Amino acid sequence: MTAPVAVGTPVLETRALKVSVAGKTLLGPVSLDVRLGEILSIIGPAGSGKSTLLKVLNRMTDFEDSLQLEGTVLFRGQDLAEVDVIDLRRRVGLVFPVPTPLPMSIFENLAFGLRLKGVRAHSELMQRAEAGLKAAYLWEEVKDRLAMPASNLSGGQQQRLCLARTLTLKPDALLLDEPCSGLDPISTAKIEEALTALKREMAIVLVTNNVKQASRVSDNTAFLLMGELVEFAPTVDLFTNPKDKRTEDYVTGRFG
Repeated sequence: MTAPVAVGTPVLETRALKVSVAGKTLLGPVSLDVRLGEILSIIGPAGSGKSTLLKVLNRMTDFEDSLQLEGTVLFRGQDLAEVDVIDLRRRVGLVFPVPTPLPMSIFENLAFGLRLKGVRAHSELMQRAEAGLKAAYLWEEVKDRLAMPASNLSGGQQQRLCLARTLTLKPDALLLDEPCSGLDPISTAKIEEALTALKREMAIVLVTNNVKQASRVSDNTAFLLMGELVEFAPTVDLFTNPKDKRTEDYVTGRFG
């Protein structure tokens, strides 16, 4: 069992992080903190390095031998490279833009990761599954259909199921890569409501192309442009009093 973390404590930290391939810089240098009790939004046009940053934080870049990483990334004060990668991915959950339910029932989707972690008792599996679904604002919609194939759910429900599946593992940090892309306004609102409640228990990073979403739900916002961290500030400051003209142009819709 890991020690509790105080609200405001950095869960993930990057210091002069730089990602490059064949001598071309894709991202960086980036220095920022992801703190417990806060939602950090990452905004910027396509190709800015937003998804690359998430991959680094979850060590998905381990699969890409061509990438070179410089600088420091810490998870709860420990060098990310020294953390067991399987344990890391349980503790730093990642939700992708397109829902990826497993080809099995709703319940088995939720129990899958728990069984890999060693949970066997059906009562505990059911308890954790229910808690995850409630946290993702999906329980009331599926509680009588847990044996149904997850593929029968709507797109918005599938995305919330993927969120619930991650939450059953009780992560320290939650990374979301455009989780509302392609979703209707009602599903988007439910995910935003869930994130606002969840930040009390974990650190959250939200990559979004929707600047209005960033302004609604996040405490801090980082603006990336062509791999450069242009500005990182409390959300209210970045949107109302940006320090960089490029930030102002992007959040006001002049480009992007």
